[in-house]
Order: sequence, then structure tokens, then C-alpha cells
Amino acid sequence: MRSALFRLLVLSSVVPVAGCAVVPAYQRGALADPTMQLARDPLEERSLRKLHGAREGAGGGDGSSAGGGCGCGN
Repeated sequence: MRSALFRLLVLSSVVPVAGCAVVPAYQRGALADPTMQLARDPLEERSLRKLHGAREGAGGGDGSSAGGGCGCGN
């Protein structure tokens, strides 16, 4: 029982680390390609973030400047 628990503990700590990788500088340009972005249209994404910030009354936290919350200062 102890051996199985130890194996499970080791396996559960090794699996997340296996997903980490160091990317060389010359390959980072390929990973920053616009096709790798989750949003299809950057302008649409920006407008949705502005709308969300205005509706929620909160700003910042996503790397953008925090405005007044009413939608006029963003």
C-alpha cells in the first residue's frame, strides 16, 4: 500500500513538470504567430474587454489600464 501511494505521489508530481519546456529565442517568433491567438479578431477582443469592464465596473487585471468604469474613460 505504501509503495502504491508513493508511486502515485511521484507520478502526480512528475506529470505537470513534463509539460514545461524552455523555448529558444529563435523559435519564439513562430509561437507568437497570430494564428496561435485564441481570439480571431483583436479589435473584437478589445471591444469585448471594454464592454466587460464597463458592465462590471472594474478595470485592470488583464494588463490594460483601469478606466472609470462607465465606459467613457477606457
